[in-house]
Amino acid sequence: MIPWEHIDTARVPGADVELRLMRRGTDFSMMLGPNEMMSSRLSGSEAALAVLGTEARIVVAELVPAVIAWARGPMADIFGDSLDDPRASIRSADVIEVIESHASAFDAILLDVDNGPEGLIRKANDALYDLEGLKTIRRALHLGGVLAVWSSGPNASFSKRLRAAGFDVNEVAVRATAKRSGARHVIWFATKS
Repeated sequence: MIPWEHIDTARVPGADVELRLMRRGTDFSMMLGPNEMMSSRLSGSEAALAVLGTEARIVVAELVPAVIAWARGPMADIFGDSLDDPRASIRSADVIEVIESHASAFDAILLDVDNGPEGLIRKANDALYDLEGLKTIRRALHLGGVLAVWSSGPNASFSKRLRAAGFDVNEVAVRATAKRSGARHVIWFATKS
């Protein structure tokens, strides 16, 4: 078996933790301690998260500047020309700040932060998932807009908070790979009605 190779390390702003970019052959993984945060070989559920629309203007907020550099550098083959798509803007920013500064601006907000609706990487991320944060997200959406949240697993209390914030909620289990077996992840589709 090919061993994992450590490519780079990046400190997470606002937290005393580091992300590590690892490579094994053509597979990449971003690790936080023992936790795999993203993987090029288990990206089926992340791809499902992005299927909401194709004719859109996309704003990507990435807190860790090195992640953008990794996407343009060692992982460029995986990202292809998607980072240069004229419909997309990539911002090195906290997603919380981007959402707070755009009232009624979005048709959809897709969150793939931490490993789900808990601040695993940094405690400040909890502000996305608590009741007040969900109400802020709701204000940033157009009527009929959708919040989609990726998670490594289910979280019943998060579903309740989404409903309490005024969303219609649909929780969907999605396979981590294109195969019909293996790990299942969860995506919440919460609609502003």
